[in-house]
Amino acid sequence: MDIIEANKIFRKSIIKGFFEETLLTLDFKKSNIKHPNISGDGLMQSLLLHIFFDVETGLDYPDGDEWFIVDFLFPYEIKIPDSIIGPDYFTTISTGTSKNFWHHREMVRYKYGKTKKLSESLKFIDSKYKELHSLVEPLEKDLK
Repeated sequence: MDIIEANKIFRKSIIKGFFEETLLTLDFKKSNIKHPNISGDGLMQSLLLHIFFDVETGLDYPDGDEWFIVDFLFPYEIKIPDSIIGPDYFTTISTGTSKNFWHHREMVRYKYGKTKKLSESLKFIDSKYKELHSLVEPLEKDLK
């Protein structure tokens, strides 16, 4: 087995076995939205913002078993305020059609050498979700 296959198996295992299971106990639910670029199910606490785990990016890195990317997807094609556009918050993502959604990507490092930092990584994902959700929550009125 090469490093790419090993990293993919390890990432999927840690995401399914720890992160998804624990987030489901924190009032997250399975998402009914499909990500345009990431296969697999997402999670959500509200219909506004959805979390997807990118297990593909960085598979070929030797430390690829220590981190993964979390993609926070706002799956609506609407004008969002300039104050939340940019690499710190939301950038566009093509849906493959003529639409663009908004998303934010974060690298989550859950292992440092021999030390696993699963709880700290989980708190980061949860707090980032809340932060980003608070930014898009005012846009909910435009979706109706």
